[in-house]
Order: sequence, then structure tokens, then C-alpha cells
Amino acid sequence: MATAFDHAAGSASDRRTLAVHRLELGQFRNYRRLVLETDDRPVVLFGPNGAGKTNLLEALSLLAPGRGLRGARLAEMDRRDGGPFRIAARLAGPAGPVEIRIRHRPEEGRRRIELDGRGLAGSAELADVVTAVWLTPAMDRLFLEGPAARRRLLDRLTLAVDPGHGRRVAAFERALRERLRLLTGPRADPAWLAVLERRIAALAVAILAARRQVVAGLAGELARPVMGFPALALKVRGELEAEVAGLSALAAEEHYAARLGALRRRDAELGRTTLGPHRSDLLVRAGDSGEPAARCSSGRQKAMLCALLLAQIRLARAWRGQLPLVLLDEPMTHLDADRRRALAEAVVALGCQAWFTGTDREAFAPLAGRARFLHVDGARLDET
Repeated sequence: MATAFDHAAGSASDRRTLAVHRLELGQFRNYRRLVLETDDRPVVLFGPNGAGKTNLLEALSLLAPGRGLRGARLAEMDRRDGGPFRIAARLAGPAGPVEIRIRHRPEEGRRRIELDGRGLAGSAELADVVTAVWLTPAMDRLFLEGPAARRRLLDRLTLAVDPGHGRRVAAFERALRERLRLLTGPRADPAWLAVLERRIAALAVAILAARRQVVAGLAGELARPVMGFPALALKVRGELEAEVAGLSALAAEEHYAARLGALRRRDAELGRTTLGPHRSDLLVRAGDSGEPAARCSSGRQKAMLCALLLAQIRLARAWRGQLPLVLLDEPMTHLDADRRRALAEAVVALGCQAWFTGTDREAFAPLAGRARFLHVDGARLDET
């Protein structure tokens, strides 16, 4: 299956920076109404905890495919004493200016998304025009917890350079749910199951191929220190990956389809699909010592996350000809003064529109004169 990597990177436009130039929020989290005009510069949002800094980043993250940086339910984003939320944004990027509108439709149990006035079937269709990458405090434990969070990171890393990846993952997950519904139903038609399993296998092999290509590209970026952050070694580990290693795409599809057929009884008993790319893990080690990230200090783990982020941005620039929107929630936590300076310098050097949050303005001193500083308190933004 073709991926975004098969096309020349710089074909859309000479402009590389994706930037939000206007953001409007209505009834979103603690914002009753907000209108913010911006330009291509980085933005620093500073102020006390609970002021609305992360809420603003969450709204921005919804302009990209997926459920946003918190993965929250739609109802959680509605203002408590207001109506359903709405977001409107005007962006500039390689594809030219675009306008995105998002409205929560609680009566339909979904959000309505419009791109330049055209309704979209889902957020996956935003992948062709908007890419966002982020760091959040929840990611500080990424290397210490189970593989699910690292797998989500792996798919976001892939989506940043392959717009079709999100659609493939979503289609794969829908097909898995349909297979389990049939397996646990009163009468499972073996012929229809076989057709569905071949579809699942084709999607799975495409997912594995896209991830593998991105990890190889990131490994090249991370083979040496990245803009002041440590070199890393990456590897995707999974049972299916091991089983199909060295096989052609067609042979891998046939192998996985056959394995799904053999696993029907066990999957029906357990109520889950026990083999596939939905069970993969991303392994990260220090590039110099080979030490697993989980054994490193919190400061070194945060530096590793920054290295991954910067490598992802550089790869997106090289392969897609686009610098993604960068959302950094409390990024300076666990970083020493030198690493804080390195992160600020890297963002400026790359030319991204990055949105930073933090409680202490002084933590962002290296961005003075090069970023827009906004004090946030009680969902009110004031230029400083």
C-alpha cells in the first residue's frame, strides 16, 4: 500500500511552517469565549495552575486528527455552565490558508468538522492539511508504564509524516471490532470471517510497514545527538513483527490472515484479538550506553522525549515538506537550564510555530524577543 513517503516532499509549496493565525473558542473547558490573533512566532502561555493554559493547547490539538492531547470525551470539553463547545481556526501552511470549524453535537454523540466550509466524515481527513506534535506532563511516565501509551506515540510519530496512517489504523480497529462481534455472536459465518480477516491482514501489514519506515527514519535522525539532546536507539517489538520479519508484503498478509483463522476460538473466549499491530511496543534506549529509557533518571527521560520530538519535526520537514504545529505543555519540567535553552534554541532554529505553557515566565527566558508572551489567568489572556 502506498504511503506519504512515496511522494516528493516539497511539491505543495515553498512555505513549510504550519501556523495558527486566528483561534476562536466558545464554551470550551473554562473559556466562555476567546478570540486570539497570532502570527508564525512561537507563543508562550504562562500563569498559575488551573488558568486555562493546557485547555488552549487541547483546543489546538483538536485541529489535527485524533482525540486531542488529553484523549478526552467530547462532553468533558464542554464548559460546565455553557452549551456545547465550538472551535474555529484559520491556519497558514504548505497547502495554503485553511479554515477549520469544530462543533460538538451532543444530540448526535459526535463532533462536526468543517474544512473550508466542507463537512468531513471524521478527523482523519484533517491529516492532509494539519499535523501536530506534542509533549505533555502525562508523557513523563511514558517509559515506565505499559506499551499502550508508547504504541500511541509510535502512531503519532508515523502520522506526522504519513497522513494516511491514521485512516489505516482507524479502519483496522473497526475491522477488529467487527470480527470480535462475529466471533462472539450466535452464528459466525466462516466465509465472511475469512474475507474480514484478509482485510484485517492487509491493513495490519500496511501499518507495520509505515511504522517500520518511520522508525528507520527516526533512527537515522537519532543516531547522533539532536540539537542538544541525546542520541537514541529505537526498536519496535511485537509478536506479529517477529513472525513476518523477512516476508514480502503479500506473504505477510497471507501469514497473518491464516493466524487469525487459527486463533478464532481463543480470541472469542478471551474477547480480544491476541495477535496484531495493536499489541506492538516501542523500545527506546540511550544511544551511547544502550541503557533502557525506563532505567534512566526523570531528567534524562525528559531529554529523550525532547530528542524524539525534534527528530519527528525534522523528519516531517524532510519527508512532507512541512513543519508541524508544536504543542509543549510544561516542557521545561525536569530539564536543567542548559536543556531548557537547547529546547528553545531548537524550536527557533527549526522555524516551527510552537506553543509553550508553564507557570514561571523565567523558564522561557531564552525565548525573550523571539516569541510572543501571553499571561493566562482565569481564561483571560494578556500580552506582556
